[in-house]
Amino acid sequence: MEESIRLNKYLSDAGVCSRRAADKAIEEGRVLVNGKPAEMGMRISSADEVLFDGKPVSNADKKPVLIAYNKPVGIVCTAEKREKNNIIDHINYPERIYPIGRLDKDSNGLILLTNQGDLVNKIMRAANAHEKEYIVTVDKDIDSDFIKKMSAGVYLDELEVTTRKCQVEKLSKRTFKIILTQGLNRQIRRMCQMLGYRVHSLKRVRIMNIELKDLQEDTYRDVTEAELKALNKMLEGSRN
Repeated sequence: MEESIRLNKYLSDAGVCSRRAADKAIEEGRVLVNGKPAEMGMRISSADEVLFDGKPVSNADKKPVLIAYNKPVGIVCTAEKREKNNIIDHINYPERIYPIGRLDKDSNGLILLTNQGDLVNKIMRAANAHEKEYIVTVDKDIDSDFIKKMSAGVYLDELEVTTRKCQVEKLSKRTFKIILTQGLNRQIRRMCQMLGYRVHSLKRVRIMNIELKDLQEDTYRDVTEAELKALNKMLEGSRN
């Protein structure tokens, strides 16, 4: 009997989108299997024909892609074509890729994009506590009390949660570095707001072992073999 695979995993492995986005697309009727609308939770085999938004999908002979991109302010980290400033159309990469996680429209800096669904799931799994580093500038001078409270964790009224303890370092009067191991919605901006500060600029400079360094804004590069080797070692044991 031929081996089957869940449709959402098949789409993820083929670099179409994440499993969550695949489920949404299936619900919206954008996925066809053998000419018929796909159903949630269905399994397919290599003999089945899969169309996503009318285009054939195949994960045969797919070359792994992982790029680092320096996102400008204004670009939205979504593969959703209906979003005018979506990151996929903006980059216009020659192969089908999608972003790993998000970086707010009003923020800039490092984001990774790939065609490997399992890699997305491993990096995105919050329980793995993978580090992300940011440089943040606020609207007024930073004091020691601010650094202490940010480091200890801030209760966010809107989300009804206290953020994890994190590393925070003052860099100048109004600029600090922060290293997070969770990814709540607009987390840094909300933390600052709760302490009476407003974020003027927010730049992500590192995801795990991959750094932005001198990558020019609105350009991308391939993740190096050395970076990929170190990344995979850090991800060992992560569930996908």
